[in-house]
Amino acid sequence: SCQGRCGEKYNKKNTCHCNKKCSKFNNCCTDYDELCSGDRYSCQGRCGEKYNKKNTCHCNKKCAKFNNCCTDYGELCSGDTSSNDADISSEEIKAISEKLYQSDSNKAEDSDIILNKQEMVEKDTTREDLCDEPLYKYVNEALFEKPTYAAFIKLMDNYDRKTGIDETFSPEEVKEQQHFLQEVMKTKPMNELYNFCNQKGLYMSEEEFADDLQKMWFGLYSRSSGETDSSGFEHVFVGEVKKGKVSGFHSWIRFYHLEKKGLLNYFSHNFDGPWTSYPDVLGKQFHWDGYLKEVGSQFIGSSPEFDFAMYSLCFIARPGKKCRISMDGHEMSIQTYEWTKNTYGNGKRYIATAYPEV
Repeated sequence: SCQGRCGEKYNKKNTCHCNKKCSKFNNCCTDYDELCSGDRYSCQGRCGEKYNKKNTCHCNKKCAKFNNCCTDYGELCSGDTSSNDADISSEEIKAISEKLYQSDSNKAEDSDIILNKQEMVEKDTTREDLCDEPLYKYVNEALFEKPTYAAFIKLMDNYDRKTGIDETFSPEEVKEQQHFLQEVMKTKPMNELYNFCNQKGLYMSEEEFADDLQKMWFGLYSRSSGETDSSGFEHVFVGEVKKGKVSGFHSWIRFYHLEKKGLLNYFSHNFDGPWTSYPDVLGKQFHWDGYLKEVGSQFIGSSPEFDFAMYSLCFIARPGKKCRISMDGHEMSIQTYEWTKNTYGNGKRYIATAYPEV
């Protein structure tokens, strides 16, 4: 009988067999079709899923260790990085994040940005406007002429900030996404990240890496009532409004441009990192055109490729967990979350959010 044996590996000592190849070799147990057919014995749409003891077979990286993978795991889930089991140590994450920090040649210099931080509060206990002046007193806008900055800024008007409204990309907007990826892939931080992932066996070519980044960041999914109303990129870098509050929004470049236009009102800050040069980290409270952001943490003065590389690193290495990084000898965490309701490719998960934890 195949009772309790569906998907098991071939064993010549068994009289009959219960995996997909038994039909080919005409040696299935008589109840194979009855007990072992159906999606619960396949990894179709299940790659990287969390362990569930009710499942007959499993589709995450630990199944190989415990010898309980579904028979098509290797076929459907090879190269999957959506589980939390990438073979990357905490020390390796700190080392590569330090490299990303040191290689950010397009970051702002000390003289490029002057902040007016004003009032500091404890956590998010204050939701009032305690600052009379804008946060950014001066920004050298020559920064925004650099290729990655210019490509990043072009993406800002491609989204409707309200969840529940379907997003669609015109051919021109898709080209802008591809152009942004092409520009950041030319930079040192992204080169460092690719080389690291390549050495860990996660991606075999830059083309594969860039293609996966486009899908995990720009792939659309439903965060509210809309069928395709959100993406990781929109949430993290552009910002969204859900249930009357600002959600996501972790880009200093986006913040500066909206503040300059009078669409963003800086309230206060609750965290000021130990860094004395850029990139720095700031946690703050603000209104975006009337909608409150209780705590919005951002790298300050970093290049778009630095933010993109650091968030991607933590999502690949520690999806859904705190990711301990190092910048100029100072440690901090980045929190990422996976979008679990939809997948792409062979069960890979989209980015739900990523942000510096303050």
